[in-house]
Amino acid sequence: MLSIKVLGPGCAKCVRLQENVQQAVNEMNIDAQIEKITELDKIISYGIMATPGLVINEKVVAYGNLLNVNECKKLIESNL
Repeated sequence: MLSIKVLGPGCAKCVRLQENVQQAVNEMNIDAQIEKITELDKIISYGIMATPGLVINEKVVAYGNLLNVNECKKLIESNL
């Protein structure tokens, strides 16, 4: 199962990224566990200083930008 984490304090961009990731996973029909990380110490532990952040299988793949659904799909596909 794919592990995906959306890092962010709960801002609008962070919420939207989580929605886009969920839509991408649904459209790709893959089995993934999506987790929202809002605790600042956990976010910092991934080494990012700008949110939202996206982590796939414990690898930071993006941060600081709101990715659209197609961008999420590309990152998920390249990290399967």
